Amino acid sequence: MTKSLFYSETAIGRIGLVENGKAITDIFFRSGKKPSDVKERNTPLLRRAARQIKEYLNGQRAEFELPLQPEGTEFQLAVWKALQTIPYGETRSYRDIAEQIGYSKACRAVGMANHRNPITIIIPCHRVIGADGSLTGYGGGLQLKQQLLNLEKDNQIKF
Repeated sequence: MTKSLFYSETAIGRIGLVENGKAITDIFFRSGKKPSDVKERNTPLLRRAARQIKEYLNGQRAEFELPLQPEGTEFQLAVWKALQTIPYGETRSYRDIAEQIGYSKACRAVGMANHRNPITIIIPCHRVIGADGSLTGYGGGLQLKQQLLNLEKDNQIKF
């Protein structure tokens, strides 16, 4: 099945949004890898996703209301599901996520699953930090990670 791809200009730059006819499967930054087997076209779901991301980036939305269908291993899916439980404006460590999914010693594997998160922002891998509170890798770069965390901290009281 050919997926649909739409590029959206946002406050953080151009992002690519991909859907499979039922759900969002990928979101990537300009420097990210474009999924294969996609056709550029704008669909109602992609327009809705673009609008919700813009609302989030403008401090007008804390939660997304979109069907998601990330593709990954069973472990990755468990990590990505756990990421979605981190409340807006809060952070968790890799160890916290590993313990939450029942693999307390799998901090590095959680980090790799975080790195492979195909639906950035909506599956909030930016909310995961080092055990010592330090910022760690992010597909959009550490500056963007800090920007997203600051955005949520600044707007947390609204929600």
